[in-house]
This record gives sequence, structure tokens and C-alpha cells, in this order.
Amino acid sequence: MKEKVIKANDIELYTKSFGSENNPPILLVAGATVSMLYWDTDFCQKLADKGFFVIRYDNRDVGRSTFFEPGTTPYDIIDLTNDAISILDAYRIDKAHFVGMSLGGLISQIASIKYPDRVKSLILLSTGPWGDSDPTIPEMDTRILEHHGNAESVDWSNEDSVVNYMVKGFTLMSGKKAFDKKRTEKYVRKEFNRAKNYISMFNHAALQGGEEYWNRLDEIKQPTLIIHGTNDIIWHYKNAAVLLAKLKGSKLITLHGTGHELHYEDWETIVEGIENHINES
Repeated sequence: MKEKVIKANDIELYTKSFGSENNPPILLVAGATVSMLYWDTDFCQKLADKGFFVIRYDNRDVGRSTFFEPGTTPYDIIDLTNDAISILDAYRIDKAHFVGMSLGGLISQIASIKYPDRVKSLILLSTGPWGDSDPTIPEMDTRILEHHGNAESVDWSNEDSVVNYMVKGFTLMSGKKAFDKKRTEKYVRKEFNRAKNYISMFNHAALQGGEEYWNRLDEIKQPTLIIHGTNDIIWHYKNAAVLLAKLKGSKLITLHGTGHELHYEDWETIVEGIENHINES
């Protein structure tokens, strides 16, 4: 593993890479509120062991990257997209395979449209289309909204208070597969202790922008793999069918019983799927 802090767009982005720089590059783009730690070190190493150069990074307002005061979001989704391209520039990578989860999947779609020469292929996990979807698809489960409605009762300066609250949220997002509470607690504590300003992650909730790229998925020509769990309560599984219809030639891997999560029981399936997709691209 190698660490690199990238200064671009008047901010700092904290990155970490795995594997040889001579291998095909993969950029892991995380979802809202989570740092690069969401891409577990062992997961990243599994990809590197398949012969890829893997980069994970902290978006703005999470981890060790530049943060802003809680309640302010002086950037939009296009800025986050530009940040991803800046990382490729800093590593002197012409084009990479984008693996985007949730918000990261939206960023990856926008990158494919705005910077088509920089995106080799797309792997979209637990996300939906950057454009109109099927209006009959259920929106985010209300239990998630109810949980976040309790955020004011958390002592955000107290590690145990934060861990208890965050673990409850991850429990809700978990599907039918066994939820590893100890693993999740360990992950949240790492997030809490390495973040420059942990609570700034909620600035992602007010993220806007990107209207100029809305409903332009027909412009995405990159080979695309969609990976989605059947028990996702953030982005309903039916969004995978919408992506399949809008992205010509795309393929789907269904994770039965998986929620809105990167469940360790799915790692082998996901890594093998990414490997085959890239080799066929």
C-alpha cells in the first residue's frame, strides 16, 4: 500500500494505492458519508492480487481529505467528479476502470459522460441512473430517514455514542446475510478516529448540481457491469433493471439477499465479476 495526498481544485484528497502501477488501473469511488475505508483493505488487496492497480480515496468532507464546516456544502457533484479525474492526473493515468458505489456510481456515470476518454469501463454497485427512473420504484426506506432523524441526540464528540448510532444505521442497510456487528464497530471506530472532522460527512446530504448531465446515459459507450443486492433499501434493486435498459450492452450480477452494503460474503463474486468485466472490455 502506498499513500499519496493530492492537491487539486484548491483542496487536498487523500489516496491509497494497491498493486503495481504497471497494471490496469481501477478507481474505487465511494458512496456518500463514507471514507475510503469503506473499501476494506483486504477487498482492495484481492483486486490487486488479480493484477490490477487499485486506488481508493477520501472524498471531500470524509476521512483525511479537505473538510468544510458542518451544515455547509460549498461544492457539488460535478466538483466530486472533477476530483476523481484529478486523482487520475496525479497518478498519470490516462484512463481507468471506475468502480462506483451508490453516490460513487452517480459520480462514475457523470465522469463517463463528461470525460469519456478517461473512463475505460464502468462497474456500478448499489446505485441508480443519473436520470429519470421508473416512478413506480420504491424510494429510500422510511426507516433510514427515521434513523437519521435521531442524529441530534448523538454526542458526536463521544466515540461510543457515535459508534452505537452508526452501527444501527448499518444494521438497517444490511440485507438478509449475517450482519457482522464486531466488524462494523471496528470499521466505524477507524472512521471516527482518522477523520479530520467526522460530522462533516453529513454535508454530502445537501449535495446538488449535475443537471447538465441528467438524462444523458445514452452517451455512455463504456462497457458497464451492474452489481446490485436484492434487499437494498437505499437504491431499490429495480433500479438495476433501469440501468440495464438505459446502458446498452450492460450486464448485471445480482447479489441475492444483499442490502446496501459491500458484504464480505460477496467479495469473491464482486472481485471475480470485476476481473471478468475488465478482461472482456
